[in-house]
Amino acid sequence: MSELPRYLELHETGELHRRAVIARQRLAACDVCPRACGVNRLRGAEGYCRAGALVRVASWNVHPWEEPPISGERGSGTIFFSHCTARCAFCQNWPISQSGSGKEVPPERLGGMMLELQRRGCHNINLVTPSHYVPQILAGIDAAARGGLRIPILYNTNGYDALETLRLLDGVVDIYLPDAKYADDAVARRLSGFVDYTRHNRAALLEMARQVGVELQCDADGIATRGMVVRHLVLPNGLSQTPAVLHWLAENLGRGVYLSLMAQYFAAHRAVNDPELGRRISPEEYDAA
Repeated sequence: MSELPRYLELHETGELHRRAVIARQRLAACDVCPRACGVNRLRGAEGYCRAGALVRVASWNVHPWEEPPISGERGSGTIFFSHCTARCAFCQNWPISQSGSGKEVPPERLGGMMLELQRRGCHNINLVTPSHYVPQILAGIDAAARGGLRIPILYNTNGYDALETLRLLDGVVDIYLPDAKYADDAVARRLSGFVDYTRHNRAALLEMARQVGVELQCDADGIATRGMVVRHLVLPNGLSQTPAVLHWLAENLGRGVYLSLMAQYFAAHRAVNDPELGRRISPEEYDAA
């Protein structure tokens, strides 16, 4: 890496700790994601995501199968968080996202996981499904920075993020890896339980681009150090509204934005035997995308 991540300066000045404290206070009437359930997570109340005051980690490991600039040769240091702000009928990780399997850990332990992944040679810390745990993640990164964390932070999200929460991540996250799932709010609600998805998703994408830039910056080895990659999963029967999603990206983020156009859909969870979702996409559907 040519330069150290920006979160180190925020840690040294105390700004990272300050943001973690501010974010934690928001759990008392939770508005961390766009649902703004208003429950007091600090006292054990559960909102839509079912997450509590402590972060719940389902797994953490070296992951070699992300996009090439993310995983590189040494892998991405993924931390999979339990629960989710969505209820996707086709979720391939539903035991984690919807059943909540995993273990609750304090911020210091979360920071320790980050440091261990760094020691194992990972190119980055990849926070998977992090939106409902931003307060705890900020505290974890602060603890990890105190212990010597020096690799980029990657925020791997379904794209249903609140602007005020994202602003707390300005200068903390080096690489954004958001989804742009839908361009139709009715379909987004029916298939994933999202409310007003396109408005929140598009505002979030613009804020991410403001923070880190649209184009992906890479080091001499082709490993991402800053920027964003937008993911779009092609669904069968046109349910992902791929043309509309891609046109919006081109018109609003520009044609320089890095796009991961994913073909790996298969019927999982409640999509099995569903008349619309119960099959893989065809080669013709992906070619059209």
